[in-house]
Amino acid sequence: MAAKIPFVREMAFDYEQAQAVSPLIRLLVANNPGPFTYFGTGVYIVGRGDVAVIDPGPDTPGHLDALLRAVEGERVTHIFVTHRHMDHSPAAHPLAARTGARVYASMLPPRPSECDDLRLEAGDDRLFQPDVDVQDGERFSGSGWTIEAVFTPGHTANHMAFALLEENALFPGDHIMGWSTTVIGPPDGNMTDYLRSLEKVRDRGYATLWPTHGPPVREVVPFVEAFIEHRLEREAQIVVQLQAGLHAIKDMVSVIYADVDKRLHPAACHSVLAHMIRLVELGRVVCDGPPCVDSEYWLAD
Repeated sequence: MAAKIPFVREMAFDYEQAQAVSPLIRLLVANNPGPFTYFGTGVYIVGRGDVAVIDPGPDTPGHLDALLRAVEGERVTHIFVTHRHMDHSPAAHPLAARTGARVYASMLPPRPSECDDLRLEAGDDRLFQPDVDVQDGERFSGSGWTIEAVFTPGHTANHMAFALLEENALFPGDHIMGWSTTVIGPPDGNMTDYLRSLEKVRDRGYATLWPTHGPPVREVVPFVEAFIEHRLEREAQIVVQLQAGLHAIKDMVSVIYADVDKRLHPAACHSVLAHMIRLVELGRVVCDGPPCVDSEYWLAD
């Protein structure tokens, strides 16, 4: 039986309207709902007076104006970006140009593909480049708030979460979401990195997670443990299929995801590929050439 993840999916909000969700945090949801963004991109404004903005979202009509209205009369000092996907980073530099703030994110490049480069989400923001390269553990402060960078690769190679120390809260970007599991799409996504990052978040004992998409997670440790268990169970299912004599990822997906809409099977193939790459790295599985969706796989002797 698959691990039961205690998803949280209910959320009250008005598009492009900032609302206070904690003493130091305001949330503004961009009007860009979709299969990967859920209700839309949640932009977080931290502090009062001198403020930080986390994941400013898409460069869509009206969204930048809504952000500027939300911080009217205040000074934006930092713009933090968790990763360079089109639903997270495009508004960063337009917002910086209007406010005088600098943009902070990891400058690590995406991992190149050895076989295929199918993207399963809104896509990479290939033009994005931060003003400041952020390193794991760096701290940034403003009036009444302190943000710590927490490196969480897995969803992407350069994914950086941000912790608000005064509230023991983490903005995990797409690393952990309350409404859904996270897409791990190789080559930039890496399952081994993702599991390690989940353990890192779990062990830090945050009181609340504020994902970029969907509602907050309040019971952090059991929620993250359920994510880890889910991934390890999926890995075990893949091993069972190999033991049964299946060698192709697409054949395994037809069995493991038999109850899932076939239109989602391409995404499922990349999820299985992420697990397969991990199994190859661990020496439990071998394949004919680089691990790709169309490769064949066998259990190692």
